[in-house]
Amino acid sequence: MTYIKTKLKKEITIDSIITIHYFEYMKDFVFKGESHDFWEFLYVDNGTVSVCSNDTWLTLNTGDIIFHQPNEFHAIKSIGKNSPNLIAISFVCDSPAMDFFIQKNFTLTDEERALISRIISEGRKSFATPMHIPSVEQVQIKDETPFASQQLILLYLELFLITSVRNHPENAVTRTSLPKASPEKKATKQERIEKILQYMEFHICEQIKITDICDAFSISRSSLQALFHETMNCGVIDYFNNMKIQRAKDIIRDGTMNFTEIAYFLSYSSLPYFSKQFKAATGMSPSEYSSSVKGITDALRGSGENSKKGKRR
Repeated sequence: MTYIKTKLKKEITIDSIITIHYFEYMKDFVFKGESHDFWEFLYVDNGTVSVCSNDTWLTLNTGDIIFHQPNEFHAIKSIGKNSPNLIAISFVCDSPAMDFFIQKNFTLTDEERALISRIISEGRKSFATPMHIPSVEQVQIKDETPFASQQLILLYLELFLITSVRNHPENAVTRTSLPKASPEKKATKQERIEKILQYMEFHICEQIKITDICDAFSISRSSLQALFHETMNCGVIDYFNNMKIQRAKDIIRDGTMNFTEIAYFLSYSSLPYFSKQFKAATGMSPSEYSSSVKGITDALRGSGENSKKGKRR
């Protein structure tokens, strides 16, 4: 038999990394802006910011991402109640498929957030320069890094971009057609509940009150409660708390944070209170739940990380 090799097509290939940053900004921070000849995306890990893209200002909430193509001016300012946590990754990529990301922003899925977490994790293993200092313009590689950690950064970034193209072919939003933050007054119940759930998802890492939702959607407290009991069979805050628990379960499965970090990320007042709420909702403590999904976690994190078993605090 004569075997013939088949060369597989690569749709997205990252040439090089410029910077990988994880910022924890002050509540009132302002970045006056810049433009550069490489790609960059900004992901809002927590909080609310206003982002300028050329001459257009957009509001991004927790879980949102925005892409800036080469030579596109962009600026940022904090507009939320809490100090924002932001991830900015810049890179060189000349692949034609990157045209998909021109003038695009959308909300990430759990799968996509997990891939960004992996990029950050490998970056911490590989880079000697700190990720939280905005003035760093070139990353420095550590003298000793885990095997293939630099390659994994590129692979995870490429996989993130490919996954984003697949996951958002229709609902990726162009910046000239962003929906309004609040629904029209004559919206149907279904449209209104969907907008409210989206708002709650955006603020999943915060402690919101019923009055916050009422103010955001121009709805009375009694009407809001009635809407949730009719459509979701529970109260507003009960539903929001359940969303937090679901997000905590996702993070535990992903293995990117310990329990203390999860409690802080989701704005629980303390680790014991988080554990109490988690057990009330699931019937298990966070550590018990972690053990129950250990096989899934190991599969996601890869056989190369199995040696880390039992290190979760």
